[in-house]
Amino acid sequence: MPSRYLATGELPGELPVFPLTGALLLPRGRLPLNIFEKRYLAMFDDALGGDRLIGMIQPSAQTNAPSPALFSVGCAGRITAFSETGDGRYTVALDGVARFGVTEELPLQRGYRRVIPDWTRFPTDVTEDTGAIDRHRLIELLQAYFRQQSLSANWDAIGQAPDERLVTSLAMICPFQPPEKQALLEAGCLSERARLMISLLEIAIAGHSEDDRPRH
Repeated sequence: MPSRYLATGELPGELPVFPLTGALLLPRGRLPLNIFEKRYLAMFDDALGGDRLIGMIQPSAQTNAPSPALFSVGCAGRITAFSETGDGRYTVALDGVARFGVTEELPLQRGYRRVIPDWTRFPTDVTEDTGAIDRHRLIELLQAYFRQQSLSANWDAIGQAPDERLVTSLAMICPFQPPEKQALLEAGCLSERARLMISLLEIAIAGHSEDDRPRH
């Protein structure tokens, strides 16, 4: 899925952000969202009237505070699908455009948070990453992991997916912990993200096997 942006210099100097624990958006990935809070409904209304960009970012700590501290890196997505339900919710699809660093947080606007993004940290995000991955090992581990987690998958489709789409989609849907999701987000390139995925899967599989051992 090519980006409509040719360079990060075309991206805006201010960005509304949607803090959501455990949510991972990557460039050229697609994230479905269900929006119901008043402040985020306002944020999406404003984004639809502008450049349609929303920054997805995780809170850096588990807290019930209304404005929790954020991780320093998120990913901007463009609203590419949108519908309104009968009870006032929005169902939205965001297509990942580019990652950003948080330079500064701005005052609230209509209750939602905004930042000044630093796009220069990830200048190649708007173009497809064609780096090499150990595809055989990754799929081998995924099959073992999905069996352990009782997850189903279309393995024919997975086998035919291009490398970047494979790594991006699986990084986004695998039920890793928030710090692991953040590490996948901040990986420098496709090859690095694939290696991290392999390490996380190996750890998860080994840990699950340990849990299954009989106790004496």
